[in-house]
Amino acid sequence: MKIISIKGTGIELTPAIKTKIRKKIQALAKFTQKMGQAVNIEVEVGKPSKHHNKGDVFYAEINLEIPEKVLRAAKEADDLYKAIDEVHEEVVRQIKKYKEKRRDGARKGARRAKKLTSLNTDAMYSKDAKVAERLKDDEI
Repeated sequence: MKIISIKGTGIELTPAIKTKIRKKIQALAKFTQKMGQAVNIEVEVGKPSKHHNKGDVFYAEINLEIPEKVLRAAKEADDLYKAIDEVHEEVVRQIKKYKEKRRDGARKGARRAKKLTSLNTDAMYSKDAKVAERLKDDEI
């Protein structure tokens, strides 16, 4: 991962919040390490507005730029740390789905190539039998 951007909207980013976000981003590294090029991550945390009727509402948003795709997740919760945990789980789910799709696509292509290059065993044997009969007829 090359570029990591952390932004706070409507709140002050304390060292504890930054540490929590960095831990969650490092946990994403094991899922993204074999994806080829560098991965860009933008994290935004904060309050969506300053005038809610009851209590505080916090949100966390992650934009993860990987080869050929941008994964985005946003969650709201009554606690900032809870919102960060939830958005992390959502991004992990999306990464797993993306990797599974790529793997299945490769398998599908390999299956198709194998099907095109291999011959049906019944056809193979019937050809050999016909060729053998022709050779037998030519010899006589």
